Amino acid sequence: MSDKKVVALTRPISRSKEAINLIEGYGGEALVVPTLELELLNSQSLKDFMSEIDNLDWLIFTSVSSLDSIFKFYPDFNDKLSDNCKVAVIGHKTAEVTEKYGLKVDLIPKDYTAEGLLRSFKDIDIKGKKIGIPRTYSARNVLPDTLEKWGANVILAESYRSILPHDVSKIKDLINKILNKEVDAITFTSPLTVKNLFKVAEDNKDDLAKVLSNNVLTVSIGPITGHTLEDFNVKYIYPERYTVKDMIDLMFKSF
Repeated sequence: MSDKKVVALTRPISRSKEAINLIEGYGGEALVVPTLELELLNSQSLKDFMSEIDNLDWLIFTSVSSLDSIFKFYPDFNDKLSDNCKVAVIGHKTAEVTEKYGLKVDLIPKDYTAEGLLRSFKDIDIKGKKIGIPRTYSARNVLPDTLEKWGANVILAESYRSILPHDVSKIKDLINKILNKEVDAITFTSPLTVKNLFKVAEDNKDDLAKVLSNNVLTVSIGPITGHTLEDFNVKYIYPERYTVKDMIDLMFKSF
């Protein structure tokens, strides 16, 4: 019988490669069951945003998906962007992808959250500045709301959408595996990965929460996703640095 640790990943397959490699490097087995799908959008708000980009003072990317969306629909984006526009990102992975797309990163916070980015903006005069944020509309509003409160003119654009997969049969299989204690650990990388799992669980919500708390090592990428786990009464751990690598390293140290 194999003593390999089975680790469930709930993020989209296209975003799971790094985690799979890390888990297998530790001798574990990755079970990829996305509880959400990402849909790239060229929404009306993104079209409106594109008409403003030569006037932007700051551009903020909070996820890789926003970059993928913009460069899918607007491959000449870099030519349109003002040379004076500075770029801020949340997270080292987003910074890497931003630079791959040919953009220079001017600001990355130590704490990879909206709050961390806001702390970095505290010493920057943004009054009257135009700040563009392409993102999903399901994201928290603390970032744009606070920047506006500080006097910035914030332009939000819906560049992608997180949706529940159309076929939830694999998610139901995952829930059964968790309840049958066939999963050793599970990772969550956004609040929606948690919410969608419990949405599919339906009548098994309480049992699922108990098993995730007591029989499965539940790991959140950071405190924001962790708060959603708390809403469902799930005990969890999270790393000091909110990255996939730190999350997987912490998991295997904790076994």
